[in-house]
Amino acid sequence: MQEIKASMAGSVWKIVAKQGDPVREGQDIVILESMKMEIPITAESDCTVKELKVAEGDFINEGDIIAIVE
Repeated sequence: MQEIKASMAGSVWKIVAKQGDPVREGQDIVILESMKMEIPITAESDCTVKELKVAEGDFINEGDIIAIVE
């Protein structure tokens, strides 16, 4: 299991991958909005989303866990 963490503070603008979805390396999992910029948070390797820890509209801080993947 691996944790996907936020690289910066911001709001969860859009959730792209759902729990149970297989994702490929570089594929977006969520998109954050910070200072009017969209920041994609991507998978670091091929994996499956086991659990999402955020919902659209949530504000998160740098280092917060966004998803658990395996």
